[in-house]
Amino acid sequence: MLAKHIGWVLVGIALLLLVSLSFVKVDNDKTSEFLCTQYQNLDLDMENCPAHNSRSSWFIFLGFGLAFLILGGGLYFVFAPAPELMQAKKDFRPVDLQQLDAEEQKIYTVLKAKEGSAYQTDLIKETQFSKVKITRLLDKMESKGILERKRRGMTNIVVLK
Repeated sequence: MLAKHIGWVLVGIALLLLVSLSFVKVDNDKTSEFLCTQYQNLDLDMENCPAHNSRSSWFIFLGFGLAFLILGGGLYFVFAPAPELMQAKKDFRPVDLQQLDAEEQKIYTVLKAKEGSAYQTDLIKETQFSKVKITRLLDKMESKGILERKRRGMTNIVVLK
C-alpha cells in the first residue's frame, strides 16, 4: 500500500517536471530564434551565433530524460504487484489442528500470529526448540502441505500455505 502512495507521488512530481520543462523549452526556443534573427542581420555565420553555441538544450534534454525515468518508476510502483512477503495473507489453507502434535501446533500458532510468515531463526527463538528440532518439524509440516520454506540468503522464510 505504501508503495502505491510513493508511486503516485513520483508520478505527480514527474508530471510537474514535464510541464515546467515544456515551458522552459518553449522559452529557450523563442530566445534562440530571436538571437538567430539578430545575428543574421549582422551577417555572422552560425558558428558565432550564441544560440547555436549554448548547451542549455542538452540540459533540457537531460531534464526530460530524468522526468521520464521518475514517471516510469512511479508507474512501476503504482501498477506492480506487492511483494509476496509484504502482503498480509489472512486466508490460509484450513488445517485441522487435532491432526498436529503439540510442537507442530506451537509452530503453526506462531506463524499465524506473525501473519503467516517468519524467519526460521525467529521460530527457533520464539519456540525455544533447537535448530535440529525446528528443521525436522518444518520438514514434517511441509510434507503435510501446511507450510513451505523459501531460501533467503543464509536463512529460510517459513510461509503458511
